[in-house]
Amino acid sequence: MKHYKSVLDIIRRYRKFLVTTHHNPDADALCSALVMAMFLESKGKQVHVLNENACPDWLKFLPGTSILKKAGDVKKVDHEAAIVLDCGDLKRAGEVVKFIQKGKPLINIDHHVTNDKFGNINVVQSKASSTCEMIFDLLKEAKHPLNKNIAMLLYAGIMTDTGSFRYENTSAHSHAVVEELMAFKFSAARMYDRLYVGIPVADMKMFTDVIHNAQLLDGNRLFCVSLPKRVAERFSKSFDLKDKLFTFLRSIEGIEVVAILTELGPKEIRVNLRSQNSFDVASLAQRFDGGGHKKAAGCKVYEPLAQAQKTICRAIHQQL
Repeated sequence: MKHYKSVLDIIRRYRKFLVTTHHNPDADALCSALVMAMFLESKGKQVHVLNENACPDWLKFLPGTSILKKAGDVKKVDHEAAIVLDCGDLKRAGEVVKFIQKGKPLINIDHHVTNDKFGNINVVQSKASSTCEMIFDLLKEAKHPLNKNIAMLLYAGIMTDTGSFRYENTSAHSHAVVEELMAFKFSAARMYDRLYVGIPVADMKMFTDVIHNAQLLDGNRLFCVSLPKRVAERFSKSFDLKDKLFTFLRSIEGIEVVAILTELGPKEIRVNLRSQNSFDVASLAQRFDGGGHKKAAGCKVYEPLAQAQKTICRAIHQQL
């Protein structure tokens, strides 16, 4: 708890804060940022919550999402300290980095094993299930009371980052935290439905086409999905395509690695990786200046999509 005390000391000493997380935020990233902002505001602080991207449509039902601002819509951020959540390295914050001023306190709170400790204060716990679980512990250290909105946000972050409590990062502490959050009487079933269910028919038809065109390689141990920009953009904004692909493909018997390559530009490919068994995708991602967890990681490859697929599949083959 020593590092949490250092964070709380910064919060006591300063009045104006910039809070951010990685670009294209998932539930854990967004919810940890929102809860941090709520905590700061309860202490009378001025808070700017920025991200390179707007709030994803599929997460807009969560409380407090309207405070998130897109970095491109902001010209200046008056702050005395910055808090970066769920980022393995600072460049994952994207455009927001330009607002973070050197010489001012920079707090890094994260649970990725590949975190490069970029902050003045680094609270990095790779054994934590999620950054939201860490924020729960921070609030406990601060003796800050929970409420229903905070409980819903923390639950959403923990549930999604543990794969609905299926992944090996789910610990006894994770369940203890969730038990306390559930005391606020929100519907876990409804939360699950909002996050995972309700797929539009048009999206499901395109989803089956993507599955059909995916490649099963390396003796059926690697599933590789390549998404040209024109294909990815056809899906509705409320449909989390990568999450649905990972959930489906990882359930197939014998699969050790799933790689999804999404074309962002002619020579810019985002690579998302998930693994089963002992395959370490974090070490693979680091070879391409990426990072993450042993079972979930990502990076970028600056090649045309077809060549990027060959590059990634070759690297996975070598590691397999």
